[in-house]
Amino acid sequence: MAKATKKQALGRGLSALLKDPENDIQSVSDKNADKVIGNVVELDIESIEMNPFQPRSNFNDEALEELASSIRELGIIQPITVRKLDFNKFQLVSGERRYRASKLVGLETIPAYIRIANDQESLEMALVENIQRQDLDPIEIALSYQRLIDEIQITQEKLSDRVGKKRSTITNYLRLLKLHPIIQTGMRDGFISMGHGRALINIEKKKDQIGIYEKIVSDGLSVRETERLVKDYKEPSDAPNTEKIKTGKAVPGFVSNGIDALKDYLSTKVDVTASSNGKGKIVIPFHSEEEFKRIKKLLTGE
Repeated sequence: MAKATKKQALGRGLSALLKDPENDIQSVSDKNADKVIGNVVELDIESIEMNPFQPRSNFNDEALEELASSIRELGIIQPITVRKLDFNKFQLVSGERRYRASKLVGLETIPAYIRIANDQESLEMALVENIQRQDLDPIEIALSYQRLIDEIQITQEKLSDRVGKKRSTITNYLRLLKLHPIIQTGMRDGFISMGHGRALINIEKKKDQIGIYEKIVSDGLSVRETERLVKDYKEPSDAPNTEKIKTGKAVPGFVSNGIDALKDYLSTKVDVTASSNGKGKIVIPFHSEEEFKRIKKLLTGE
C-alpha cells in the first residue's frame, strides 16, 4: 500500500509540474521533460480530448459498465497513454475504454503516460496499439490496416514488419473491405465470422453476396458449408473436390484446395492448368516491372 500511495503522490506532483506555465514542456529537450515524458502522471480528465485517429468505433456498453465497476472498486490498474498538445492540454492515444469507463465512474483524474508525438506518430501509435488488441472485430482490424497504408503511406510488406503479422494475414483482412457494406456490418455485429466473409469475397456481384449472406444467417451455416455453397454458386456442375480453372477442365482437389491460398499470398490472379495424373503448370501474370519485382521478392526472398 505504501508503494502505491507513493507512486500516486508522485503522479500528482508531476501533474502540478505540468500545470506550471513556466514548465510548459513541448519537446523532449525542454527543462523537466525527463521527469514527465514516459512517466505516469495524474491528469485531469477534462484536460484530455478524444483521439480523432481512433480506429475503433464499437464499444460494448455492458463490457464498459463492467470495466467501470472494476475501476470503481480497484481504480485504474493500467494507465492510459496521451500526447501533449498544448499547455495542460492532451490527446488520447490509447486506452479509450479505460478513459470512457473512468468518466462513467465520475473520476476527476486519471493516470496517464505522456508522449510527445506529431499527428502521424499519434495515428500510427493508436492504430498499431489497437490492432494488437484481442477484442477488435475483423472489419475494425481491416480498416486499421488500410488507414496505416493510406495515411502513413507504407507498403503491405513494411506494414507486416511494423505490426508483426504475415503479409498474407494482412491481405486477407484487407480483402474483407471488398464485401458489401451490409455484410461488413454483419461481421462487426457477430452474425458471421471472418471465415464466412473470406468465402463470400469470391462472389463478385454484390447482390449475390447479399443473397448468400442472408442464407448463411437464416440457416446458421458453418464456414465449411458456406464455402461449399459459394463453390456451387460459381461452378454448379463441378464434381466434389474439383473446380474448373481457365481451361474449363476439372483439376485435382489438391489444386482447387490450394489455389486461393496462393492467390492470397501473391495478391494477384493465378492461372492453373492440371491433368488428372497431378501434372500441370502455374501462370502468374504481371502488369509492370514493379509488380514483377514484388512477386519475385515474395517467391525468392530477394
